[in-house]
Amino acid sequence: MSEVLNQRAQQILKILVERYIREGSPIGSKTLAEESLLGLSSATIRNILADLEDAGYLASPHTSAGRVPTELGYRFFVDTLLKVKSLQSNEVHELGHQFSSDLTLSSLLESASTMLSSLTRMIGVVALPKVNRVTLRQIEFLSLSANRVLVVLVLNNREVQNRIIHTDRIYSASELQTVSNYLNSHCSGKDLMAVRKELLDAMEKDKDCMTKLIQTAMEVTNKAIEADNQDCIIAVGDLRVMFEAFTQKQEVLNLLNHAFEAEGVQIFIGKESGYEMFNQCSIVTASYAAEGQLIGTLGVIGPTRMPYDRVITAVDVTAKLLSAALNQV
Repeated sequence: MSEVLNQRAQQILKILVERYIREGSPIGSKTLAEESLLGLSSATIRNILADLEDAGYLASPHTSAGRVPTELGYRFFVDTLLKVKSLQSNEVHELGHQFSSDLTLSSLLESASTMLSSLTRMIGVVALPKVNRVTLRQIEFLSLSANRVLVVLVLNNREVQNRIIHTDRIYSASELQTVSNYLNSHCSGKDLMAVRKELLDAMEKDKDCMTKLIQTAMEVTNKAIEADNQDCIIAVGDLRVMFEAFTQKQEVLNLLNHAFEAEGVQIFIGKESGYEMFNQCSIVTASYAAEGQLIGTLGVIGPTRMPYDRVITAVDVTAKLLSAALNQV
């Protein structure tokens, strides 16, 4: 801890950050002096504010117009001074109704995204489970017109997905049935990335006499799986105009993937995210799990001047409720 952050300095910083988050205007020494719990003169507070600014915790956007927290100030506030209140059990129970066990995986993730946006009035983001955590139960290929094939995937026992893929040539119904039989016989119960790896290994071992069956299976399976790779669900709250850069989903996903293996709630403030598009934002994330394994990440993106206590609680509760629902699927 920096020497400047003695007990009085911490108290001043806490009050200033909380008032700035609440009011959105630079906070001056006179405003802080009016806080009855401080019992400090304006002159004393001005000296403390100057020390905090010199140490990098505060900044003055305009001459003699009060001070605002810097990224370092927010970081110290979040790590040391913030008190997060848990929701009451009845509140958690009420929110849990949005995660019915009858919902499909896609619907559960959509509910989580909507809940985050509703609770925080900010942008809720849910990264879909990584492809290698999605288990293939059954796959069927049905020929459509021209070079199109309908792929019917049954994933994780319940989730049914229909995809139309375009192949390099026309396959007969019997060829597609043979591929379906092969994959269902050899790959049922395995994650999708394992299925792809097995087919690649088979091709590598049998380069000289590769069968049409493996070639066909590789083509249709790759095309079916590629559509599932790296996508996310985004629900937008009142801050829509701040995030035109959301057309660049990849950076959002990269950030969520960075937080994927971490336990508990993770907070990235401003430049800490490593992505320029988020320099004026804070991101609060948490991983969700199924069957004891982390499978994805969700979070909230908003301005650095966000009510961290409320956002942290919303992210934590949503991750736990989603995890509980997925364990019932």
